[in-house]
Formats: sequence, C-alpha cells, structure tokens
Amino acid sequence: MRIVSGIQPTGNLHLGNYLGAIRNWVRMQDAMEEGSQCLFFLADLHAISMPHVPADLNAATLEMAAALVACGIDPERSILFNQAQVPAHSELQWLLNGTARMGWLNRMTQFKDKSGKNREGASAALFTYPVLQAADVLLYQATHVPVGEDQKQHLELARDIAQKFNNDFGGQDGLAGEEIFTLPDPIIPPEAARIMSLRDGTAKMSKSDPSEMSRINLSDDADTIMQKVRKAKTDPEPLPSEPAGLEGRPEAANLVSIYATMAGVSAEDVLRDFGGEGFGKFKPALGNVLVETLGPISSRFTELKADREELDAILARGALEAREIARPTLDAAYKALGLVRGSGM
Repeated sequence: MRIVSGIQPTGNLHLGNYLGAIRNWVRMQDAMEEGSQCLFFLADLHAISMPHVPADLNAATLEMAAALVACGIDPERSILFNQAQVPAHSELQWLLNGTARMGWLNRMTQFKDKSGKNREGASAALFTYPVLQAADVLLYQATHVPVGEDQKQHLELARDIAQKFNNDFGGQDGLAGEEIFTLPDPIIPPEAARIMSLRDGTAKMSKSDPSEMSRINLSDDADTIMQKVRKAKTDPEPLPSEPAGLEGRPEAANLVSIYATMAGVSAEDVLRDFGGEGFGKFKPALGNVLVETLGPISSRFTELKADREELDAILARGALEAREIARPTLDAAYKALGLVRGSGM
C-alpha cells in the first residue's frame, strides 16, 4: 500500500487546516503497516497556477513543512517533500498532456470555479492543473489517494489518464497491454468538521479574515487560545441538552462542534455534559481541550519555524527519497512514448 497526498502551502495555518487535512494525514501515517508507505508533499508547483508573491510562497512552503512535522508527520516514517525539488512531477505532467483530452479538462469544475468569469485571462497552468495532480500520484505508483468530496473528480481523471496511457503505450516493443501506471483507489477520510469563524458562525474559519480573533492559529500559545475562546461570539441562551436545540444558533453550534471534534466525542456527548449550562462554564472547558491538543503543536511549530536549516534538511531528504521512487516510473513513461533521454537526465 502506498498513499500519496499533497497540500498547497498557505501561511497562517489555523485550526480548520489542522482538522480538515493534517490530522487525517497523521492518522494514516500511524495506521500504516510494515512495508507500506506514505508520501506527503507540499504542492508549491500547483501554487503558481494562481497569482502569487514568490517570497511569500517560499515562506509559506517552509511554514507548512513546520506545521506538518509539529502536528505529527514523522519524516522518519513518512516521506515529506515539496514538488519543486522533484522535477519528475513537471516532466511527467508534460508526458501525460499527450494522453489527457481537452474534453476531460473542460469538465473539471475547479477551473470554472477559480477562473470565474475571466476564463480567457486564467493561466494555462490553472487549466492543466488536474494533469499535474494526476502526475503527482501516478509518478509514485500510488495505490491509494485520500480525497474529499471536491477532489473525487480529479482522482477519476487521474485514473482515466492512467488507463488510456496503459492501453495506448503499455507493453514491450510497443505492444499494448502492460500496465505502466497503477490506477489509484480513493480513501475517503472521515468527514472533517466544518470549522467556522469564532466571530461569525455562518462563515468558515479563514486566514483571510482581517480579525485575528476569528481563528485559532497553530502558532497561538495557551494564553492566546484561552483569550480567543473567551471572546468568541455566542448568544445569551444556555446550551441545549440535544443537538436539535442548536438549530438557528450558528455560534453555539460551532463551539460545540469544535469541542466534540477535538475531544473525539459526539455533539450529543458534549451536550449531555453541558446541556443547561451557560457559556461561562463551557468556554473554559473548550479552551482547555484546545490547549491540551494544540499547546504541544504550537510549541513545536514555533521552534521549527525558527530553524530554517532543519526544515531545509527535512525537505531535501524527503525529495531525495521521492526522486528515487519516481525514477523507474518516469523512465518507463519516456521509453513507452519512444523518447530517448540523455544520460544526464
């Protein structure tokens, strides 16, 4: 079993990022059996499909690496790297562009969503983004790829590209039939809680919110976490004794959801303990649950962010391992297409 997954580097990582993706990666790593592998990468090549500031992208890549390690990704047990250090991602994307079809890419909803009304002004990289995603997983003969609801379409495209490439170019001496690429299967992680803003229970927790009080950052210390929870927006009513009573109370529902998710219990369990209580009692309990989990992460995250040499070393080691795993697949793809590579490649 080989799991491959990537995440775009973004700065100001917060509780929503942790619960939405990073925690699932840690659980996958910890559940891997001997002989299996996890490859996790920072998708910095994907990031340039949209306007960006180069210095910010570089800083965000290192910050994301620090966050992943602080949250529990162990570079000794998983392979952690950034795409840009493994040129095979870009090479394989170009080779797969000959197999991918315009009709397939035109059906990708992400391009429509991100390009908006200005499709003609969008970058070609944004249009071919799904082909790079296919290369990301096919390059390593991934057997499984964790996908959320919004990524199912992209994994289906990767499988279509792999199947067509295998059919068209597989086999020895040009004879079709031999599989060059493994067709990866999806892993559907447990549905992540939708973490909303601490200032507005109807808006998603986001780094773009101008108010620092709207989110719990992974870099927040214990005092800051407690302060933000104390000042989180609520309503004057006590907590209900069952989830149905949270209807129409988005801020209360959000805080209960955060507590349940962090404590690994159900909303019913939380309300059984706190039903009828006011937020004066609930908020300190929520703050303690957050501090207990995020406190060690915050300390390690801050320590790692300040150690550029260690982060560079972690990503370099991961990239070296990734390049070694990728080489046979890339060589096979070149050979299947009838391309002769120089010895320096």
